[in-house]
Amino acid sequence: MELSFTQGRWNYERWGGFDSISSCNAKPPGVELWAVFDVPPHQVDASWKNLTHSLSGLFCASINFLESSTTYSAPEWAFQSALGSLRYGTLPREAVCTENLTPWLKLLPCRDKAGLSYLMDRPSIYRSFYHSQRLHLTMSTDPSDGSRSGIILEQTLTVVVQPSEQKAGMNHVSETKIQPSWSMSSIFGRKISGRCVLAKLSNVYLHAERGLVSQLENLQKNTAKFAANDTGPEDFRRNAGFELSVTPERVHAELEKSSSILYEYPIKEYTDTEQFDLGLMWKHPIVWSSPHGPLYASRFLMGSGNERGAIAISLKSTPGLVAANNVEERCKLKVNVLQIVPWYVKVYYHTLQLVVDERPQALTDFVERMRVSPSLDKVSPGVMEMALQFPCEMKSAVLSIEFDKGFLHIDEYPPDANQGFDIPSAIISFPDFHAGLQFSDKSQSKSPLLSKLQEKSPVLSYTEVLLVPLTTPDFSMPYNVITITCTVFALYFGSLLNVLQRRVGEEERLLKDKVANKAVFLRRVLSKLSAKLRGRSLELTPPAPSWSSSSSFVTPKLILRVLVVAGIAFAWQYYSQ
Repeated sequence: MELSFTQGRWNYERWGGFDSISSCNAKPPGVELWAVFDVPPHQVDASWKNLTHSLSGLFCASINFLESSTTYSAPEWAFQSALGSLRYGTLPREAVCTENLTPWLKLLPCRDKAGLSYLMDRPSIYRSFYHSQRLHLTMSTDPSDGSRSGIILEQTLTVVVQPSEQKAGMNHVSETKIQPSWSMSSIFGRKISGRCVLAKLSNVYLHAERGLVSQLENLQKNTAKFAANDTGPEDFRRNAGFELSVTPERVHAELEKSSSILYEYPIKEYTDTEQFDLGLMWKHPIVWSSPHGPLYASRFLMGSGNERGAIAISLKSTPGLVAANNVEERCKLKVNVLQIVPWYVKVYYHTLQLVVDERPQALTDFVERMRVSPSLDKVSPGVMEMALQFPCEMKSAVLSIEFDKGFLHIDEYPPDANQGFDIPSAIISFPDFHAGLQFSDKSQSKSPLLSKLQEKSPVLSYTEVLLVPLTTPDFSMPYNVITITCTVFALYFGSLLNVLQRRVGEEERLLKDKVANKAVFLRRVLSKLSAKLRGRSLELTPPAPSWSSSSSFVTPKLILRVLVVAGIAFAWQYYSQ
């Protein structure tokens, strides 16, 4: 299993793509997860679901979104899968923050409190151009009987930073300034005060690439030459190009001529009083290039509108393209392409076109084999794997394929649907090329990291993540409809209930009775007052009978209206018959 959290994109043109670091640690933006399960085929999907939920809770990430069958696939050629038990999924838009780094650091013996991990300062990591934290798990087996003996855990943090001269406090000897000098304290803001007490080995390695070594040889070709042995002469430690603040204990050189050099610094002897701070000061401005892969790979969208479009993968040859070891009569460059698209991108595989050196070519002349798994709506993504063969003298090639943009249900849109939808990075691999350093046997036996660097890792290249705009509905329309409907119903039912419950005649009668009672009460009070002033007794008038009050409602006008209505009804009944 391998899980990676990456922020930024690896720049293959500037940072290289053919060395051990870039081939293993250059990952696509966001989250990438692949796993091979040793279970029956019908239990692979259930195991994948359990794995995603466990990792999601462990690393405080949205890895559980990969449980859906629309987000993962089962490629066969890009990875060394076993009988279809591999599952692969990516989340390109997953943001990487300290919530993901903290659980990763908790897996270390001393976390970030001691040892090499003390350099992992959060601000220094997250202001870098590129950072990727990787977790690799492998089930180890006993070579004697093939039984499981344990689990090997590898944790790798890859950071690309820009040295700052002001923080380093170092200047060039020459007036021409091309690359700034640096130190570990200027890059990470910390120094190493010793190794973790639980670590068996803690070393810092400084790798000088082949291009840099070639330039150094040109500078001091008149004084000394580099030798290819394990310990190395004094020329390795002091050269005309740069000066190291700490003398390395060992210097490892590759077996080939003009090869790379690896400086080794054990930190077990350093303490809090004497901290380790490796620095490099340039003596002369040197320009060199990192080792590149056979081809530069990039990907882009073509077309316009929200209905149709096309995906194009561009392959350009690098200046130092070298043929494979097994060279036939005509040199061939093998390239494997893995392209995974979501189900709502309807790809038409019959529209696949190939242009080599700006000339359209037949696919049968370059495609060795091809595997296509069409997408199913809301079930699975589309997968296209291709094995291509190009002539080594090729300069450029472009693969293009057309697609239609589908429609989603309103519940399937993300919160930021207007931003667009991501298509994961395509994987370009070169099966005939392997990255790795070649040291002597003595160097390999002492350090596990040197053994790891000497492994033949496949050369991979990840393309850009594409952002596809889809037709999005007006998400405010349901709110507007609900608001208007509720307002209309409130006005209608409020008016209806008001009309049904209000009786105008009864209210007028009650109002008149209240006014009359007030007048009678006032008249009685005045009568009592005047009687007392005159010294006469008050004569109480008997109340009017109830029939007199009720008879006041029967007026001649009411009787006339009743007779008119009765006459109209009689006439209507007569003429209707």
